[in-house]
Amino acid sequence: MLELQSISKTFHPGTVHAKKALQNLSLSLNDGDFVTVIGGNGAGKSTLLNAIAGVWPVDEGHILIDGVDVTALPEYKRAAFIGRVFQDPMLGTAPNMQIEENLALALRRGKKRTLKWGVTKQEREDYYDRLHALGLGLEKRMTDKVGLLSGGQRQALTLLMASLQKPKLLLLDEHTAALDPATAAKVLELSDQIVEENGLTALMITHNMKDAITHGNRLIMMNEGHIILDISGEEKKKLTKKDLLDRFAALAGQQEETDAVLLS
Repeated sequence: MLELQSISKTFHPGTVHAKKALQNLSLSLNDGDFVTVIGGNGAGKSTLLNAIAGVWPVDEGHILIDGVDVTALPEYKRAAFIGRVFQDPMLGTAPNMQIEENLALALRRGKKRTLKWGVTKQEREDYYDRLHALGLGLEKRMTDKVGLLSGGQRQALTLLMASLQKPKLLLLDEHTAALDPATAAKVLELSDQIVEENGLTALMITHNMKDAITHGNRLIMMNEGHIILDISGEEKKKLTKKDLLDRFAALAGQQEETDAVLLS
């Protein structure tokens, strides 16, 4: 479903501030894979997601989604393939629009707009059912402005919006980092539910090693723009936090406290 072929990205090339964020990185995700991504600050995690989403072009290599080469496509054209949830709950929604209006916008993403009525009766019934399934009571607040919602409620709504059209690829960019632990756990539970029910292929960045181990069927670790560890299946299920720290220390050659490096 996703294939990255030797992609590289350098910021401020040719200057003293040059930073090699991605270095000849290759990665393949099968249809239905749910991959968690972990690594220290500056490892290239966010650059990886932004490169896939088309926020900025890669310097070298190719990006294919479901067999389609999207390397040269701008961000807005990749929206037909990708759903994304950001770290900041304020992003991904229009705060001054109603919940049902935000859902209607998400449903029409990448499609031609017309002068027809914004939210149809049939759509409203569908939104009600989908919101009810989240278990947050949002189905009773469909005409409330999104800006009135809590951070966790907004992230849950953004998850629903990102999956409405069943994207080829769902990108979760540390989408629980700004939430309190209890709310983060609920949003992660909803993430698992939405990915499984819709059969989505997902890539989730996290700084939380426990979450990286618990969620998804595959885990990759990044360091200095490279993938240094790729674990899946039974091997991933048996992982512990200590295993992950020991492997990071061995593979990245880190001598300092690896926990601080990973979770800084």
